[in-house]
Amino acid sequence: MVTGSDSSLDQTLVKAVTQAFEYYKLNAPPKAAEKLVRYIDLIQKWNRTYNLTAIKEPQEILTHHIFDSLSVLNATDTFFIERGLKQPTVLDVGSGAGLPGVVMAVLRPNYQVTCVDAVEKKVSFIRAVSTGLVLSNLSAVHARVETLSPNNADLVISRAFASMADFVHLASAHVGDKGALAAMKANHVEAELEALGPEETTGLIRSIEKLTVPDLAASRCLVWLRKEQ
Repeated sequence: MVTGSDSSLDQTLVKAVTQAFEYYKLNAPPKAAEKLVRYIDLIQKWNRTYNLTAIKEPQEILTHHIFDSLSVLNATDTFFIERGLKQPTVLDVGSGAGLPGVVMAVLRPNYQVTCVDAVEKKVSFIRAVSTGLVLSNLSAVHARVETLSPNNADLVISRAFASMADFVHLASAHVGDKGALAAMKANHVEAELEALGPEETTGLIRSIEKLTVPDLAASRCLVWLRKEQ
């Protein structure tokens, strides 16, 4: 549980997360930076037993996972505001260690986030994070996304989950009437987009939003497939 000042946390990481909030111009709830650093600690501890992520060092986790996940929040905030969604539901598909779902749940208490993963130990980890960080808006489901009943989510998001064609094929059934699919990708996704057939994207408006990630050299983007209104 994160309460008050926690002197056991790496204050250099806390400062770096706070600076990332400022970089992205994000309104963050109280203790959000501390919670994200506690999340990094939990990833490291669980990584000693379970292979949650190949990235082990806290600074790399910060850059490659936390900063990367923070990069989508302005875009998702704007999408929900445009659609008049005050308590949007988010389905994070192939969530792994809870990315970007955990980060979204920490920064946006009004988002109702469900992380889905086919690996039971990763789902157990996300549930432990939800309890440890007191995130009542975060839940986790152990399943393959194609086996779930339609979720009717406002946003179905993925990060390093699958090709665009597989993502659309497997996850589009879970998008609600005002919803969208959003895939976090490296730039140069043209080939993946070309592989999408018209039958898979009927009624969906495609757009690509460039993302910038502090201290990460790789180019990133968010590929949107929004339902027409």
